[in-house]
Amino acid sequence: MKILFIDTVHPLLEISLRNAGHICVDASDSNREELMEQIPSYEGLVIRSRIRIDRSFLENAIRLKFIARAGAGMENIDVEAANELGIICLNAPEGNRDAVGEQAIGMILSLFNNLNAADKQVREGLWQREANRGHELKDKVVGIIGFGNTGSAFAKKLQGFECEILAYDKYKSGFSNDFITESDLQKIYDKADILSLHIPLTDETEFLVNERFIRNFKKNIWIINTSRGKCLRIDELVYQMKEGKVLGACLDVLEYEDLSFEKFDIRHSNIQKLDTWNYLIQSDRVILSPHIAGWTFESHERISAVLFEKISKL
Repeated sequence: MKILFIDTVHPLLEISLRNAGHICVDASDSNREELMEQIPSYEGLVIRSRIRIDRSFLENAIRLKFIARAGAGMENIDVEAANELGIICLNAPEGNRDAVGEQAIGMILSLFNNLNAADKQVREGLWQREANRGHELKDKVVGIIGFGNTGSAFAKKLQGFECEILAYDKYKSGFSNDFITESDLQKIYDKADILSLHIPLTDETEFLVNERFIRNFKKNIWIINTSRGKCLRIDELVYQMKEGKVLGACLDVLEYEDLSFEKFDIRHSNIQKLDTWNYLIQSDRVILSPHIAGWTFESHERISAVLFEKISKL
């Protein structure tokens, strides 16, 4: 097959495909118009998130057999149109699930133990022990929404911390074990100390976590979002933090991000004018990172290995 790479991925994928007899072409510098001209002659497409693969693009891809997304989320692909046109859509959530799980653990530990603030203080010559007294994960109730690859990986890594783990997934069942309890949303509302999101961005999940959703929790809670920015409405999160209902937040993703996660430029975007953004960046109760939860050296290579295996089975 002729396979067009419109984003950069770990070279293992291209090397493996070439060794298997396929023709690989790099178009990572081509714009959408150039790609529209090229795509009719290709059977395969490898992407991350640089452009939206919409119906018009797919209808022009007259020989396309598959789209391989180097990552988990598929929101930049019109999967319904692809299915109608007989194009198989592949992704690789198995490749970065452990990276996401570890990042979620790292962020909540940093938040609970004031590590970001304490590190900055010590570097400035301040030694404030009582002000940085932390919390322990042990005996906390962690509510996980979405129990696919990343949700289950996060839960697995939590087991050694002696938490109570409640997991809800609208589309899965039968996954309880000695450490994890399959739950409904109401039980999570009633018991959770920590909420962690592990859901794709869909019409169902866009701004799922908003003021009304947060108010359903009986306890004051901490929130972790390593899924997609638009699953959580930032201004309503900040309002609930000011009200004391949300004790802190770990945000690897933001609703303000561009479609292409690599291009987002905070310094030249309009978010710096928002009071909500200024609150987030000034608060010691917030841990921020630039959409890197699945972005390890190991996951970079593993994603390519997973995609090659799936392409090979077509």
